[in-house]
Amino acid sequence: MSNEAVLRKWRLILGSGPNDGIGAPLNPADLQMDKTLEALYDSDRSGGLGASSPNVSRWLGDIRTFFPNTVVQVMQQDALKRLNLTQMLFESEMLENVAPDVHLVATLMTLSRVIPDKTKDTARQVVRKVVDELLRKLAQPMQQAVTGSLNRSIRNTRPRHHEINWHSTIRKNLKHYQPAYKTIIPETKIGYGRKRTSLKDVVLCIDQSGSMGTSVVYSGIFGSVMASIPAIKTRMVVFDTVVADLTEELSDPVELLFGVQLGGGTDINAALTYCQQVITKPLDTVLVLITDLYEGGNQDGMRKRAVELTAAGVQVVVLLALNDEGAPSYDHGNAQFFSNIGVPVFACTPDKFPDLMAAALSKQDIGGWAAKEELVLKK
Repeated sequence: MSNEAVLRKWRLILGSGPNDGIGAPLNPADLQMDKTLEALYDSDRSGGLGASSPNVSRWLGDIRTFFPNTVVQVMQQDALKRLNLTQMLFESEMLENVAPDVHLVATLMTLSRVIPDKTKDTARQVVRKVVDELLRKLAQPMQQAVTGSLNRSIRNTRPRHHEINWHSTIRKNLKHYQPAYKTIIPETKIGYGRKRTSLKDVVLCIDQSGSMGTSVVYSGIFGSVMASIPAIKTRMVVFDTVVADLTEELSDPVELLFGVQLGGGTDINAALTYCQQVITKPLDTVLVLITDLYEGGNQDGMRKRAVELTAAGVQVVVLLALNDEGAPSYDHGNAQFFSNIGVPVFACTPDKFPDLMAAALSKQDIGGWAAKEELVLKK
C-alpha cells in the first residue's frame, strides 16, 4: 500500500477537523464517503442525521453505494444503537433502502405491533427477502441431514426392489465386481423399509424475549423446513410470560415471524408445562429449548418439568443461542442444573443445527457431538 493510500485510509478513520492529525486531501467521492461516516460516528459534533426522514433515507442509500454489504449491515446496526434511528423503520422509503439481514428482521419483529399500516407491506417484503435467502442457504442441508438420519434408522438388508438404496448397495458389493461381465454381483442388498407417516416428533420451544431475536429468526426458518418433511411432526412453541403455539404458521415463515412478539418477561416453566401436555410419543420426541435460562417464573417448577420430561424419555436439548454470535449472557445455575440431569446445554450456530438435529433424531450422544464440534461451553 502506497504512502498516499495509507494517509487516505487514516484520514477516513480519524475524520475531518483539527483532531485528524493528517490533513490529507480527499477527492470528491472520498469526501462524500467521509460525510456518511461522520453522520454516524461523529454525530455529536456534526449533528448526525437528525429526525429528517429524507436525510436518513439518503444516508441509507449512500452507505450502500460506498461500502460492501457486510459493512452496510454493521453500519445499520450502529445507526440503530448510536442514533436511535428506530424511526427509520417506520417509513417505507427507508425500508426499501435497508440491506436486509437477520438483525433487521429481529428489529422488525420487535416493532411489528407499532409499525404503521402503510409500512407493514414493505416490512413484510424485507422479511420475505431475508427468509428466502436463508431458506436457499439452509433448507437443503437441513433436509439432507434429517432425512438421512431417519433413513438410516430404518435401514434393512432385505429390501423390496423399489426400496433398494443403489448407492449404498454398490459400495457394499464392490468386492464382488466381476471383470468378465463388467458388473457387480450384489450379494447383499441395502435399502430403506417402509416409512410411517411420522417417525419422530420435534418440538421447538423458543424464548421470545428481546435478547433472543436472531435465534427466533433462525428457529422459524428451520422449523418451517422440518415441517415440510413428512417423516417429522414439527411443533413450534414460543413464550415470554405467556405461551403461544405457532405450529399452524410453519407453512409460511414470514407470517410466523410476524406472529412473534419479541420482548417482555420469561416463563420457562409455563412453556415446558405446555410442551409436556402436547408430547404424545416421549420416546420418539426431541425437545429443543432455546433460551438463556433466565427464569422469570417458577424456577423450581421449571426444574421439575425438566426432570419429568427426561424421565419420560424425551430427548431434551437446551440451546442458549441459535445464531452466529456465540453464547450470550445466561443463567449459569440453571445451565448447570440441566447439565446435571443429562441435558446438554450449549450455543449452536445455524450451520451446525442440521447436524445437531440429525444426531438428536438418531439418538446419538448430543453432549459428545457438541464437544466434538467445539460447541460445549467453557466452565
